[in-house]
Amino acid sequence: MTGLLPEGFHDRLPPAADAAARLETRVLGVARLYGYEQVDPPLAEFADELGARLKAGGLRDAVRFIDPVSQRTLAIRPDLTAQVGRIAVTRMGHHPRPVRLSYAGPVLKLSASELNPQRAMRQIGCELIGLDSVAAAREVVGVAIEALAGAGVTGLALDFTLPDLVDTLAGETLDAARLEALRERLDAKDAGGVAAIDSRYLPLIEAAGPFDAAMGRLRAIDAGKALASRLDGVAEIAAGLGGKVALTLDPTERHGFEYQTWLGFSIFAQGVRGEIGRGGSYTVIHPDGREEMAVGFSLFADPILDAGLGSGERRRLFLPYGTPAEAGAKLRAEGWVTVAALEPGDTPEAQLCSHVLQDGEPRALAK
Repeated sequence: MTGLLPEGFHDRLPPAADAAARLETRVLGVARLYGYEQVDPPLAEFADELGARLKAGGLRDAVRFIDPVSQRTLAIRPDLTAQVGRIAVTRMGHHPRPVRLSYAGPVLKLSASELNPQRAMRQIGCELIGLDSVAAAREVVGVAIEALAGAGVTGLALDFTLPDLVDTLAGETLDAARLEALRERLDAKDAGGVAAIDSRYLPLIEAAGPFDAAMGRLRAIDAGKALASRLDGVAEIAAGLGGKVALTLDPTERHGFEYQTWLGFSIFAQGVRGEIGRGGSYTVIHPDGREEMAVGFSLFADPILDAGLGSGERRRLFLPYGTPAEAGAKLRAEGWVTVAALEPGDTPEAQLCSHVLQDGEPRALAK
């Protein structure tokens, strides 16, 4: 076989490519109804500029090359969020806040992980820049869930985290080295390691699980009420979902949330290994160094599509040889995908059709 693709790259064939386009269209369509207008950043930027906005990840995951025109190093984006933030604080810096932006496009990572062997992926998302209040976060989470449901993704679950939880509880009681060590031990759920640093944080390991129970345990731990406003905010966001998704809380989870502030969340779907989306609150940096609050989410299209979610029914209507052109035009106006026979011997089976036009009416083919 010739023309093999590099490791981590793949072709998406029909009907999967159609399903990918349909997923993006439906997600962005729901976002548009909430006022999120689409932006389309370029695939590559100057590496130093992009790296500064990728924050914790830097250019570690970016493929870089020399631009033959400028002779400067360019980087292909490993994530779209940083580019949307750049647009918001530069080209749209004059726009009244908050500004609501949506996006969809390919991203490329330098290397794959064992859990996710793909390097070339598609990312869809929304960012609300200029505000990270509970109301803003509640809207963003609601749009993510409604958009996925509208795209036909079922069995949704949401896992909340509080990225700055340990910092907030510790205050000035731990120096930087011990605080970082504590975060690492909590990430690893290492009770012995946590106890060796400060046993007061041991209950945080157990404060994870189904949302209501985990919230109760966290409130019991928060004797000084340092977390009260955050917990109240997360509870309000959860209440806004109205029981549409399963909810859990892992308050010390930091993997993938290194640059989030008070809120982070992961989205899962039944039948899909790993998360299908991630979001939370964060900051974007203006050219003058000023930081601006933001909240948003990114969806990972590939695991959704690979699991067969959001694909919908493949409906193709076969038009027998000689069907008048005006008949086909009328059916397409009604929403049918028509496939016309171009030779007398053509068949609906050969054209992978689900329906055939008989006596002027679409008829379903026997399965």
